Amino acid sequence: MRLKLHWPNLLVAALLLSLIGCGTTSDVGVPDGYYRVKAGDTLYRIALNNKQSVATIKSWNNLKSNDIEVGQLLRVSGGSAGKSNVPASNKTAAPAPRTTPAPKPSIELSWPHSGSIITKYAPPRNKGIDIAGNEGDAILAAADGKVVYAGDGIRAYGHMLIIRHSGDYLTTYAHNQTLLVAEGAQVRRGQPIAKMGQTGTDKVKLHFEVRLKGQPINPIGPLPDR
Repeated sequence: MRLKLHWPNLLVAALLLSLIGCGTTSDVGVPDGYYRVKAGDTLYRIALNNKQSVATIKSWNNLKSNDIEVGQLLRVSGGSAGKSNVPASNKTAAPAPRTTPAPKPSIELSWPHSGSIITKYAPPRNKGIDIAGNEGDAILAAADGKVVYAGDGIRAYGHMLIIRHSGDYLTTYAHNQTLLVAEGAQVRRGQPIAKMGQTGTDKVKLHFEVRLKGQPINPIGPLPDR
């Protein structure tokens, strides 16, 4: 089955995929070894991206909990840990300790296919993961949601689906042989939505992405709250 492509739908898909890296806080003026917190960040992901432990980041920045705020400047590398290494401009920005636990993600994702991971998440080069399989294998919806794009208007992705879920999450399924659902369809977690193929690429595989508010996140890591 080949779904017809309409320009408005292509523009929607291009917009959704181009949102990577968009943020509301500028990195201008951030000194080497520091990071300014953006919307959607978690302490765990900041530590992972900078090859540090959460405990180290907390120690360097005198954090009493895992709570962080948009715009906060965090030390993420270099030197010995200690209060004197935190920029003075950041000392007043640190949030007061909170006793409430961090909220849980608004969705829980399941695997869209049981194959092995052949390409790992490594942005900006790879904004998702690639999963091996056989041509014609069923691709399953990772969570309940609504299909917001179904087509082949972005050549590098081949026959692609984008599903919007609760909490501003999107999942993308690319290189399919056949699409089994159309735009506007409501799908359930575990429902077959496509058949694996190699459109737009050189081998049979599923390219799977997870995005929160337009920004890619690691599909195999813990999901941040919206």
